[in-house]
Amino acid sequence: MTPAILTLIGLALIFDFLNGLHDSSNIVATMISSRAFKPQTALGITAIAHFVGPFLFGVAVAKTIGDEVVQAQSITMNVLFAALLGAILWNLLTWFLGIPSSSSHALIGGIVGAVIVGAGFDVIKLAGLGKVLIALLASPIIGFVFGFLVTRVIYFFARAATPKVNTFFRRSQIVTALALAFSHGTNDAQKTMGIITLGLVISGVLPSFSVPLWVITISAGAIALGTAFGGWRLIKTLGGKFYKIRPVHGFASQLTSAIVILGASLVGGPVSTTQVVSSSIMGVGSSERLSKVRWGVAQEIIVAWIITIPATGLVSAGIYWVLVNIPALQSFL
Repeated sequence: MTPAILTLIGLALIFDFLNGLHDSSNIVATMISSRAFKPQTALGITAIAHFVGPFLFGVAVAKTIGDEVVQAQSITMNVLFAALLGAILWNLLTWFLGIPSSSSHALIGGIVGAVIVGAGFDVIKLAGLGKVLIALLASPIIGFVFGFLVTRVIYFFARAATPKVNTFFRRSQIVTALALAFSHGTNDAQKTMGIITLGLVISGVLPSFSVPLWVITISAGAIALGTAFGGWRLIKTLGGKFYKIRPVHGFASQLTSAIVILGASLVGGPVSTTQVVSSSIMGVGSSERLSKVRWGVAQEIIVAWIITIPATGLVSAGIYWVLVNIPALQSFL
């Protein structure tokens, strides 16, 4: 293990930790706001599920990120350093401001920006990049539509229920929350696995792209640890600023998000949990009435979604330039 490889692993795990910290709000916000669970209980349960998830559902997303977006033989470790640093800086900024932006968008933007500057546009595999962008762009739309439809179905079957049905929806969130946590750990931890494994291929440690068990373990551990700490600024945004979350809303949005994210994970589509959960919450609220959702808050989040890829692309491109033009960094890396 050279210093460059260790640096890459360290940066990747920092990104993974921040991803868990940033995205824990997506998993626990509705169950906390609907008073289904106490905050620490919710975070503890989801952290465990995040760690277990990557071991259960394969590494299709890791392969997409690490093997289908860029040509490994044509890029350097500096490109990966710049991509990760750009994504990390963006995650820290949006976490500080309390904006639930996409860690997935940040990573993809960082990769594309650093690769274009460091190796040229020809190194990007357009088919793989297209697959990633389709997954990222289509998943929030699917989340909104599914959230709308699932809530309508729930209200149809519960139309004659007494107020005690809220107890059912509150308690049932243990199942939907675990499903969502499993799916999120599966999808998002694999992005870190893909970057680390790509670095091992570039450096010659691995002859071909195959995710080692130890990479799965440390990636799952880092995102679980970040989740356990909880992104309280973002939990407040997702859990209360759209509208007042009731148990039925928490149940419906978690069920919807788990189905969309797990489905994408099984086919290798890297989706944004932030986008899927946010859009499903909006879909669930819209199923009652459109005016229920505070669309001003939704607009702020959508703007963050739109600017994340170009912003992190530019940041990572600038970081790459710094890395290759400072002699002290070149001698270390």
